[in-house]
Amino acid sequence: MKRLTKKEALDLIKNADLKCLGEMATKRKKELHPKGITTFVVDRNINYTNICWVDCKFCAFYRHEKDADAYVLTFDEIDKKIDELLEIGGTQILFQGGVHPKLKIEWYEDLVEHIHTKYPDLTIHGFSSIEIDFIAKVSRISVQEVLKRLKAKGLASIPGAGAEILSDKVRDIIAPKKIDSDLWIDIHRQAHKLDIMSTATMMYGTIESDEDIVEHFDMIRNLQDETGGFRAFIMWSFQSANTELLRQIPDMKKPSPNRYLRLLAVARLYLDNVPNIQSSWVTQGPYIGQMALRWGANDLGSTMMEENVVSSAGASFKMAKEELVELIDDIGEIPAIRNTAYKTLEVFR
Repeated sequence: MKRLTKKEALDLIKNADLKCLGEMATKRKKELHPKGITTFVVDRNINYTNICWVDCKFCAFYRHEKDADAYVLTFDEIDKKIDELLEIGGTQILFQGGVHPKLKIEWYEDLVEHIHTKYPDLTIHGFSSIEIDFIAKVSRISVQEVLKRLKAKGLASIPGAGAEILSDKVRDIIAPKKIDSDLWIDIHRQAHKLDIMSTATMMYGTIESDEDIVEHFDMIRNLQDETGGFRAFIMWSFQSANTELLRQIPDMKKPSPNRYLRLLAVARLYLDNVPNIQSSWVTQGPYIGQMALRWGANDLGSTMMEENVVSSAGASFKMAKEELVELIDDIGEIPAIRNTAYKTLEVFR
């Protein structure tokens, strides 16, 4: 199959008929997933702290250290959240926080070791590239050493958070303190070389252009060609409520469902080497989340037992396992629970 060029991808975003895009993306999805199985994972997003010095303008979750509602969870509080997850059959925690200015590698080692020792069957999918970069800086060690040490304690994989748009002219405006695009890519490269798999993400809908989006896709595809370390691509729209960016640009328009499905389909077509594309029902709602399965997505992400970041910015959709199964079954696909590695654990058919 001939690869899409950046020029062709840009043309599809700007000009393609939405229905035709869906048909093209579905065809590609079926080539990659011919059995018609659509998956999701039962997990919990645990934000171990909301203290962060990075001050991203698109984030409503972060607090500064002296704020009244700033927190760092105790190990006992984390254990309680994990116990609640295990009661509903969960297999994974998505573990991330703010970029805490004072927590060093030893704190993270103790945390990961504690969870891995007490809950050995639970997969720890945690710590974004910017967290890893800052742990290295504040601990005065290399990124590679951070990854090696956390892996030795039980870290299984890392999420793609912090990518936003991999365009420095965009990042310099919406998150000027964040690592640049090349460093985000390089941290994932280093993780992949240590056999730590990861996911790739994109948050669109701020100030980026279509060209920036295609460049983002291209950086992901190029690293995947090099390492094969991305298990999935997850895309969501900017949630603007309570954010500094909305205060600065009050007339910013919320991206439409049409825009979401259009970009999702082009992502499925362009990222021909990334096996899985997630639907972001958490930000788009159940109906568009289900529609995404007709525009290239083969995975509904997570039951999202807990979510604090995008909900702080106005996204409040929640669904139980049974609802996800029904959404998948309703469009004639086969629902299945997976683990972090996208291995099927239970099929509902």
